[in-house]
Amino acid sequence: MEAHESGVPSVFITFPVLIIVGILLLAALLRGQRTLSLLALIVLGLALGTKLWSRMSLAGVTCRTKVDKQRLFPGETLRLEGEAVNARFLPVWVQMRVNPDGPLEPLSKHESFTRESGLLWYEKARFRWELIARKRGVYSTGAPRLKVSDLLGFFPREKRSDPGPRVIIYPKLVPLKPLTFPKRDFFGTPGGKSPVQDPVYILGTRDYQHWRPARFIHWKASARHSRLQEKVFEPTEQEKVLLLLSVDEFAKNGAVDSFEETLEAIASLAVQMDRDGCSVGLLTNARTVGDGPNMAPVTRNAQHLPALLEVLATLQMAAKEDLLDKLLERLIPLRGISCVHFSFREDERTMATGHYLRRRNIPAAFFVCGRREGSGADGECVESRVYHLETLRMNCRGVHNGK
Repeated sequence: MEAHESGVPSVFITFPVLIIVGILLLAALLRGQRTLSLLALIVLGLALGTKLWSRMSLAGVTCRTKVDKQRLFPGETLRLEGEAVNARFLPVWVQMRVNPDGPLEPLSKHESFTRESGLLWYEKARFRWELIARKRGVYSTGAPRLKVSDLLGFFPREKRSDPGPRVIIYPKLVPLKPLTFPKRDFFGTPGGKSPVQDPVYILGTRDYQHWRPARFIHWKASARHSRLQEKVFEPTEQEKVLLLLSVDEFAKNGAVDSFEETLEAIASLAVQMDRDGCSVGLLTNARTVGDGPNMAPVTRNAQHLPALLEVLATLQMAAKEDLLDKLLERLIPLRGISCVHFSFREDERTMATGHYLRRRNIPAAFFVCGRREGSGADGECVESRVYHLETLRMNCRGVHNGK
């Protein structure tokens, strides 16, 4: 913690005034003026005592902040709570001020970020602020600034604590229009983790269970074993969808609003597909806050969707690498996937990615915010499986949470 002494609120305890009081005390003692001597001693003792009081108190007072939730959507609120603890026997006056980043605004426009209270010995005080999240990103609640003083407030001293907790704001979820994406066959490819049973893939037979449908009875095997046998199917793999985001043209054109709208569409699409039982992944060439991961594997579990949304929350509108090179590296081990590609416009990189996916027989749909000259009108297919983003987003205000 960094500490420094604030401005002195009383002129009677400034250094020049204390020098004058000292001279008056000396003169009063020489002339035997008891009243003036007593007054000078009181002023000097009060100044020295309160200064020592403030210095001793500062070391014994600590503060920290916490939030009730660290991940939320735009429009949701969180509670920021600060705690000041006096670990000394001297009572003090404390003032705490928090400085959260801009998109974390107070719920009330008239609410102050400063709170103050008196603390007796070994006492603690709690302060609360209600904040609302305004936009996507990763933000800090700020390092709380603590001002500690004697009860008279003569020598306030300030110190700054460690940075407060980090808050992650996911992209806003928006309503999506019904749109058919290119997918694999209904049953996909054989796999062992899906509850969907494919009558095409038969693993073997077993004794018939009476609650099972009669259409699963294997009559030839039943005749051979002289008892009813049923077919055992191999479950099929869930639909796998890889969401791709190319950030190059967004950065080149300074399209901040289009970039945010695209991230909202990607987040909403990921939530919708997860609810539909699909395995969803994310791959992008964008930089992230703190140089964290800019991808999420194609999978489906309880922790995966929040992790994917967190990656979207940390993305910056700046390219880190070439998306196609990263796709060549990451796509090799993936099998049976479909791709949905997002970019600012249909540029050479988008076309190269489309050619590569076609060579790999990977179904793909492409969404763009702008078009090349001579392309179709809004909502129409520009080329094969290339659509404007408006064909996906509804023209209405988005919801604020994923519930």
